[in-house]
Amino acid sequence: MVENIGRDELRAKMDRGNPVILLEVLAPQYYRHSHLPGALNLPPGKVAELAPDLIPDKDAEIVLYCWDTA
Repeated sequence: MVENIGRDELRAKMDRGNPVILLEVLAPQYYRHSHLPGALNLPPGKVAELAPDLIPDKDAEIVLYCWDTA
C-alpha cells in the first residue's frame, strides 16, 4: 500500500520509535550534501540493483522522500 505522509506524521512515527526505513531517492551528490539522519540513498537509476540489499525486510515500513533540488 502506498500513501503520502507529511513531515509531522513522519516525526511522530520516529518519536514513537516506529521502525521505518528512510530512503532518499536522489542522486548521490545530493544525498552527500544533505539527508535525514539514518536515511539510505537509493538513486532512481539503481533501484533494481540496490533495493534488495538496502531493504532486506520486505515487510518493513518504507518512507521514500526527496528534496526539491531546484
